[in-house]
Amino acid sequence: MKGNSAKAGLPNGNNRIKDMLSTSEEKMEERGQWSNKLEFILSVAGSIIGLGNMWRFPYLCYKNGGGAFLIPYLIFLFTCGVPVFFLETALGQYTSEGGITCWRKISPLFEGLGYGTQVIVTLLNFYYIIVLAWGIFYLSFSFSWDLAWSSCNNTWNTGNKFTLNHHIPYVHHIFSFDSAMLHNLFFLSFFLNPTEHCVEFQRRNTSTNQTIHLNSTSPVMEFWERRALRISPGIDQMGSLNWDLALCLLIAWVMCYFCIWKGVKSTGKVVYFTATFPYLMLIVLLVRGLTLPGAGIGIQFYLYPDLGRLADPQVWMDAGTQIFFSYAICLGSLTALGSYNKYNNNCYRDCLALCFLNSGTSFVAGFAIFSILGFMSYEQNVPISEVAESGPGLAFIAYPRAVSMMPFSPLWAALFFIMIVFLGLDSQFVCVESLVTAIVDMYPAVFRRKNRRELFLLGVVLFSFLMGLIMLMEGGMYVFQLFDYYAASGMCLLFMSIFETVCIAWVYGADRFYDNIEDMIGYRPGPYIKYCWLFFTPATCIGTFAFSLIKYTPLKYNNEYVYPWWGYVIGWLLALSSMVCIPLWMLYKISTTQGTFKERIQLLITPSDDLPKTKREQEMLLAIFAPEGDATKATNGYFPVSERDSNISSPSDDVNV
Repeated sequence: MKGNSAKAGLPNGNNRIKDMLSTSEEKMEERGQWSNKLEFILSVAGSIIGLGNMWRFPYLCYKNGGGAFLIPYLIFLFTCGVPVFFLETALGQYTSEGGITCWRKISPLFEGLGYGTQVIVTLLNFYYIIVLAWGIFYLSFSFSWDLAWSSCNNTWNTGNKFTLNHHIPYVHHIFSFDSAMLHNLFFLSFFLNPTEHCVEFQRRNTSTNQTIHLNSTSPVMEFWERRALRISPGIDQMGSLNWDLALCLLIAWVMCYFCIWKGVKSTGKVVYFTATFPYLMLIVLLVRGLTLPGAGIGIQFYLYPDLGRLADPQVWMDAGTQIFFSYAICLGSLTALGSYNKYNNNCYRDCLALCFLNSGTSFVAGFAIFSILGFMSYEQNVPISEVAESGPGLAFIAYPRAVSMMPFSPLWAALFFIMIVFLGLDSQFVCVESLVTAIVDMYPAVFRRKNRRELFLLGVVLFSFLMGLIMLMEGGMYVFQLFDYYAASGMCLLFMSIFETVCIAWVYGADRFYDNIEDMIGYRPGPYIKYCWLFFTPATCIGTFAFSLIKYTPLKYNNEYVYPWWGYVIGWLLALSSMVCIPLWMLYKISTTQGTFKERIQLLITPSDDLPKTKREQEMLLAIFAPEGDATKATNGYFPVSERDSNISSPSDDVNV
């Protein structure tokens, strides 16, 4: 380190002071950097390429006009996605700080931005990993020749007799299986309270019509609702903890902890596997899906353009929120990952490549998913709209149902759930790393000591694990949906994005930030990104944010269950918990800063003095403070340092190393 090399030249008379300083310094650990560029690329790729690419984008594309959906998607990509993605990554690389202290250095008035993003990340850490627990649970049931969700011969399946209460008339229908209808009938059974009737999958080579009771369910639905979730009738009936899922959650957190427990030293090595293995699984499932009968039907529905859907504002809202979800922007994770880059890394080129990789993965994943859904549609003789699912419904209802119809179904089930686990794992541990980095950078003297970071990380993991147990109770699915709908919603992310771009472009200065970027990467990016920060991105985010408020509809679980009033209060508290950080922090800083109001604002929007200076700024400073007639010449903007000066260090230098 610099302090050690400087102190090596001290005379023997200063050995005692040297020993005292080195004793305190030995306890302070370096912040760390990526060993090479590939570690950074894979870490960011693992963070942004997750479950949303696999189960959300393909469904939104199909739902919102097929190929026509790509028009609003690309507009939001180039006006919001790429500019904000680059802004956050470059900000981390320039400041070498986490998601809170980076904003403190850029503009103390906007430090609340960092707190808001970390509140979102904290809430995200509580519930996102629940999906991994479900994936591990399903994976454990995949190592059986007869998949547990493919038949009605299990202890959790309902009987094959239909009984009624209160003289409700006996009704039966002739229809082919419909996942949405069966899902709705499941909830209807809670209110009618009859004994349910499990009916196994209907295949193409069986009778197309059969008599099914009104409250019939499929084995895959019963496995999901009765075995995995053991779901209760509502959030006001939380019930008991599902201990098998709790064990799966513990396994997920243990994997997450050891992926990042040594910071970038361990994360940089783990991502070589966690970020690349899902691509191998995706390719295998893509090839398998394209060779199934009926695959063409699914792909046609996936891509067939319906330009008339572009007149629906909801299509544009879906495109905007998908960009924010899939690019992990406004979460502080990109800033944290970028902060471990070397100062001269070409983050501009990296960001463009990662953005195109992310969107390309989403597009290719659509072929893998909809070829499978086309196969389901073909096998069951039903329209593809009746088998298309999004979110957990795709991963834990539609896809398990599809693999049950394939030859060697346990193999494809295992491959799929392994992919789900690893897709979610690196997204999860990067979010945790983002939170830990932000806190450690706030208190480096406390946490950059031997084993303290690991202990702090362990505390974060244990607390998050305990919070996650609430979502594994019988009524936990309703809590999970509240977190998913409100805590990390598009509304919160849009709000953060507005203030991020305003802070950088209008307060700190877009041209000044471009100077910093030029100093880092060696050239000035084109003006398009700058104009996006100044105008296009905030305008687009404000418009989309306003539309999301106007078109707000309260959450309904599966479009059936209406939450009690206090459930919606909890949801809005989750949403506001991050957004209020910005105005509250501004009020706090303005009220506690000395001087007139104008002086306070001027002081609070002034960047920190210890930010890296560009070569141009260094030349200006040296020109001002250099003695007259000094013959020392600058080399490439820097003045050479004498040997005497290089061997002298002050105690403050050693402490701050």
